[in-house]
Amino acid sequence: MSNLFKGSPYRRRRDLESGSRSADLDRDLDDYESSSPFNITSTKNASVERLRRWRQAALVLNASRRFRYTLDLKKEEEKKQILRKIRAHAQAIRAAYLFKEAGLRVNGTTDPQKTSGGDFAVSQEQLTTVTRDHNITALQELGGVKGLAEALKTSPEKGILGDDSDLVKRKNVFGSNTYPQKKGRSFWMFLWEAWQDLTLIILMVAAAASLALGIKTEGIKEGWYDGVSIAFAVLLVIVVTAISDYRQSLQFQNLNEEKRNIHLEVIRGGRRVEVSIYDIVVGDVIPLNIGDQVPADGILITGHSLSIDESSMTGESKIVHKSTSEPFLMSGCKVADGSGTMLVTGVGINTEWGLLMASISEDTGEETPLQVRLNGVATFIGIVGLSVAVLVLVVLMIRYFTGHTKNPDGSIQFKAGRTSVSAAVDGAIKIFTVAVTIVVVAVPEGLPLAVTLTLAYSMRKMMRDKALVRRLSACETMGSATTICSDKTGTLTLNEMTVVDAYVGGQKLDPPDNKARLSGVLSSLLIQGVAQNTNGSVFVPEGAGDVEVSGSPTEKAILVWGLKLGMDFDAVRSQSTLVHVFPFNSEKKRGGVALQSAESQVYIHWKGAAEIVLACCSRYSDASGEVVPMDEDKLQLFSLQALFFKNAIEDMAARSLRCVAIAYRPYEEKVPADEQQLMQWKLPEDDLILLAIVGIKDPCRPGVRDAIQLCQNAGVKVRMVTGDNLQTAKAIALECGILGSDADAVEPNLIEGRIFRAYSDEQREEIAEKISVMGRSSPNDKLLLVQALRKRGHVVAVTGDGTNDAPALHEADIGLSMGIQGTEVAKESSDIIILDDNFASVVKVVRWGRSVYANIQKFIQFQLTVNVAALIINVVAAISSGDVPLNAVQLLWVNLIMDTLGALALATEPPTDHLMHRPPVGRREPLITNIMWRNLLIQASYQVSVLLVLNFQGKRLLSLQHDNADHANKVKNTIIFNAFVLCQIFNEFNARKPDEKNVFRGVTKNRLFIGIVAMTLILQVVIIEFIGKFTSTVKLNWKHWLLSVGIAFVSWPLAIVGKLIPVPKTPLHEFFTRKFYRHGRH
Repeated sequence: MSNLFKGSPYRRRRDLESGSRSADLDRDLDDYESSSPFNITSTKNASVERLRRWRQAALVLNASRRFRYTLDLKKEEEKKQILRKIRAHAQAIRAAYLFKEAGLRVNGTTDPQKTSGGDFAVSQEQLTTVTRDHNITALQELGGVKGLAEALKTSPEKGILGDDSDLVKRKNVFGSNTYPQKKGRSFWMFLWEAWQDLTLIILMVAAAASLALGIKTEGIKEGWYDGVSIAFAVLLVIVVTAISDYRQSLQFQNLNEEKRNIHLEVIRGGRRVEVSIYDIVVGDVIPLNIGDQVPADGILITGHSLSIDESSMTGESKIVHKSTSEPFLMSGCKVADGSGTMLVTGVGINTEWGLLMASISEDTGEETPLQVRLNGVATFIGIVGLSVAVLVLVVLMIRYFTGHTKNPDGSIQFKAGRTSVSAAVDGAIKIFTVAVTIVVVAVPEGLPLAVTLTLAYSMRKMMRDKALVRRLSACETMGSATTICSDKTGTLTLNEMTVVDAYVGGQKLDPPDNKARLSGVLSSLLIQGVAQNTNGSVFVPEGAGDVEVSGSPTEKAILVWGLKLGMDFDAVRSQSTLVHVFPFNSEKKRGGVALQSAESQVYIHWKGAAEIVLACCSRYSDASGEVVPMDEDKLQLFSLQALFFKNAIEDMAARSLRCVAIAYRPYEEKVPADEQQLMQWKLPEDDLILLAIVGIKDPCRPGVRDAIQLCQNAGVKVRMVTGDNLQTAKAIALECGILGSDADAVEPNLIEGRIFRAYSDEQREEIAEKISVMGRSSPNDKLLLVQALRKRGHVVAVTGDGTNDAPALHEADIGLSMGIQGTEVAKESSDIIILDDNFASVVKVVRWGRSVYANIQKFIQFQLTVNVAALIINVVAAISSGDVPLNAVQLLWVNLIMDTLGALALATEPPTDHLMHRPPVGRREPLITNIMWRNLLIQASYQVSVLLVLNFQGKRLLSLQHDNADHANKVKNTIIFNAFVLCQIFNEFNARKPDEKNVFRGVTKNRLFIGIVAMTLILQVVIIEFIGKFTSTVKLNWKHWLLSVGIAFVSWPLAIVGKLIPVPKTPLHEFFTRKFYRHGRH
């Protein structure tokens, strides 16, 4: 069973620490490890069968509690069935409606429309008929999109007014964008679940029997203590467990609410404002871009190459193109391509998505690799504990019924033929109770739940550090991350962009908004390109308010520059008609539009990466507006004008500026008139005329250099993967410390995406290891890099914000999406959302990930010490003397300290800087390290030795020979119990710092730890001094207390001395596994 204590079988190639061994042995070990149900490398994409296997293999006494935060496989299947039913239901409604409509047309009748829409000329029933049934005829009867907008008192361009009274009115008539959610479980449910533990049920039955027999044999005055004390101890365990679990549940509920609360832009009163998805109302006009989630049911107002992924609603992974002939948009779907605006016609429960979400309860359960491994550890310990308990039960029963068990006064407890049946049964129940209580202590039900506890705590704290965890497993996996592939823009930089350089008309403008040097023709064409070829917008408030510019940071920077050049945004856009749009594409690094002017002249405008757009240009516009041909060899050194543009780009890139080129061309051919042909029309991108090249400054984030240095110290390599020019990427990488000097900025440290993707798979694996910066990369290049690094054995974290980043985010061990710039598609594919888009927050996630792992290890060390000590003490005492020094009630109290309170104290330790001064925890590394084995064996050996000496020689050592035998025995057992509990309290401090000598460092920062230790100490004093009747203890004098404290205190200096003992680097399990296999092979 030693493999249960082991790390994941995922092996790193060329792992020097693993030592040299034969390939056959490696392969055998891999097969051996992978056969274990408790070795799941990553639960991110684990099969249902694999998840089911480890559940069935685990030894569990309370399944409802043990598996509470894991994925409910039965519920997951039910959820899929409900989903299928709702989809079928929606399709049946549509089919029935179409059938009915056909019948009405045949009979020449029309369906009377309801018009009870309050202040609005359209009712909710009519809207439902139009949108949910995709009824194009009903939409046309309402006057199309314009007629529907008028009926809803909204404008397709400016949206609703959006004041409070307007919003309230719309919510009253059409409902709000919320749906009834199933309530979380109440505290009483958690109390009921805590009852389900088999051992606790047996103990309650034993307590009831003990109570009945005690009253019968000793009378009600004295006979009720034993039974009631066990029952009370069990109740205390149940209540404390339920409270702890209920608190965790509330934390998860709050985090789930945060995950669902998407923020998006709507147009209200002509301006773009950001609102919560819950605040959207019918009549709202919403801009849609690639990667957005459709937040409500609606009708398309305008769209450019708009494609929607409706798989979340229809179940079919088919991309649907939206146009005026197919304008219906369903809530919950994703924008796969293009852009557009929609008119909201249905919200909340009046949408299919709302019906769906109201019908299913979201299962937040998810196993983590650590949880699965801990179930393996718990199962192994449980089997050992169960075996020990059975052994104790058999030995004590044999001793009891053979007359070898004596009372404290020396009299034999059971005499065959003389002892009454009720007395014999009472004696047997007491023995059985002790055996069952040993099982309670030995089977660590709380061990896997400690993962959930520390994750719940960490997730709450990470929210304050601007990281929203979507998948629990990512929290702990981040602690093992060996490399982070980070975006540049917005993550390493501030994402606050301004145009600082501009080359227009073949000359540099100084300052960049010096419009005096531009001719009217050039200025007009440039402003047209800036205003029309954008996803952003400009809002000019009435009066003297500041102009509001919205859009992506790059778009905003260029629009602000255009305004400084004298652009009137609305006027320019009204002077020409948008014919076709090619949205910005991260593969091609450019976006374009086709415009038709009032004179019917068609212009194609392009904007994108400077050197890519420049490569498409054959001419440029000079300062006077004249079109001047560029030499055909414009990118060669002998072309002076081309050299000027090339040098301009290189100069700006070297100063870490993002270079964007703006170009256009007239289009003399006929534009496709048919909508279908227009959608398939590819905008011409050759023979362009260069208008301008601008340099946009996006400064590095303050503190990012320190954050990267911290990662490097922690053994985590940071790689920059950006779509920007290689020179810009190099300049930023040098500035923030990813590259140490110019000497490092050589291939393959610094590589272009196209070069990397041209290599074979084997070459990519070799080169991926060396890459520090990848420039001009496409999302597919990022995916290839992630795959290559993972094949090399790395645990890879990836940041991403675009829709095309989704595959890389999904493929990576940890996908980190950006909360501000990230699309909904990117967020849904990610495991953690970085709310402030800041790289420093990514580093904080690494700290928390390491903290989760470290806290679990602290708890395991503490719990195993208690397990080992309690089991050995009771077993040795039971076999040798027929009596156990720790009775059922005392063991239940120890279990409470060890399990629930211990988990609360140790699993909530905040992360320390020490965690970032050691290498990542490898997936191969064992859960219980050699350091932990050393610590727990030293402490357990000390406790067992001292307490067994007290058990057998206590009366002599404590000078109790002359006392009453019963009283002397009780004093001895009370001191053993008291010293044992105090040892655990003192050892809790040792467990805080398994590999540091100063175990008190930072203890004052964890108030919960101090509070739990103080509460445990106070309750121990109360148990000994005031309620001894229930726990079978007696009051102790100050000398005995001093002795107990002294015994416990020794554990501190002992821990310091123990940490001076060196431990072998080869993990203990590997030593045994090797011996086992070598023995098996010979």
